[in-house]
Amino acid sequence: MDRCIVLVDAGYLLGAAASLLAGEPSRSRITVDHAALIQGLRERAESDTRQPLLRIYWFDGAPDRVPQPEHRRLRVMPRVTVRLGALTRSDGRWAQKGVDAAMHAELTELARNRACSDIVLVTGDGDLLPGMMAAKEHGVAVHLWAVQAADGDYNQSEDLVAEADERRVLDRAWITQAVRAKEFTGVCAPPPVPRPEIAAILSAPLPESALAAAAERTAQEPQHPAATAQNGTVERTPAVKGVPTPKDLAALRGPGAQHPQPPASATLRWSSDKGWVDRPVAEPPEAASMPTLAQLTTAEQRWADREEDITTVGGDPFEVGQVFARRWVERLGDQGHIQKLSAMYPRIPHRIDGELLRYAARFGLLAHKDDQIDERDRYAIRAGFWREIDVRTGTERAASAE
Repeated sequence: MDRCIVLVDAGYLLGAAASLLAGEPSRSRITVDHAALIQGLRERAESDTRQPLLRIYWFDGAPDRVPQPEHRRLRVMPRVTVRLGALTRSDGRWAQKGVDAAMHAELTELARNRACSDIVLVTGDGDLLPGMMAAKEHGVAVHLWAVQAADGDYNQSEDLVAEADERRVLDRAWITQAVRAKEFTGVCAPPPVPRPEIAAILSAPLPESALAAAAERTAQEPQHPAATAQNGTVERTPAVKGVPTPKDLAALRGPGAQHPQPPASATLRWSSDKGWVDRPVAEPPEAASMPTLAQLTTAEQRWADREEDITTVGGDPFEVGQVFARRWVERLGDQGHIQKLSAMYPRIPHRIDGELLRYAARFGLLAHKDDQIDERDRYAIRAGFWREIDVRTGTERAASAE
């Protein structure tokens, strides 16, 4: 068949591009315009082989083979097929598993079935040498492309270079058409807008009631040593609790409880190493009345949201929070909910917060093996959410004016 196919080892292509542009092979140091990169690969392949393109195969690694945002964008592009191997971390470094084997299998299968006359390989791994030799034996011309090395030396297997029918180097000028080096700041997300009331909460000393309860427990513990029961087992006297726990409150509501409802003054207390904040047992009525994004979204909007997530949203935690907040605000019928929500800062109502984190979990970048979102990512997601709310309410301008 008179047509060409391109097989891309994304780890090699983007890692070498990062070394060339940013001085180190970390892909986090570059930004990639995937649409421009795919178009550039297609045009160069058709020009070099003088054959029309059948397909571009994009081979990459991903944690648990879960597609990352860039993979989701790539696999909906025309003439692009994404193949994912595993991405594992060992000795503090990420390593791809199964990518070379998948490339080798695809290379030999395409050649054996005479699916094309020319195959372009963008890789540097010598493990593909047997596959390259097999493709040549089936009458396929193999073109090997390299990314310009930062030090001017080879960044490909010498045996692979020697066996290729045609060779080309993708130089800096070609790479920079679709790849840019980031200005590294070391900050994962912009800091949230300063809130004087939150700073006051975090710097507040421990309440006297809590100090008194702690002192009482300390004083009583030595006076209540372990008592021996009749069967010889040791029983410990439970410590006196100054603040009811969720279990205590549940017992007050349970069957046989003396009080069917908790006392009006009962509160849940959140603590940290910087201070204490009293919280009501239940959310305020205005929080319970706030609609979720799902309730505000029509079927047509849900379809458009999916398209935007795939093609536009990059998966950065801060950006994800902003996108969610923007959609929620724009679809609200009662804009008074925004002011009520802003007054609750930094606490997002549980129903909306849970929906926000479930939305964020769609992006493979945030998924972990324990099905939880990393704590730093959760902070960035919520910070992005509040930044968008503050912009909508003018809180940010008021804070900066102060």
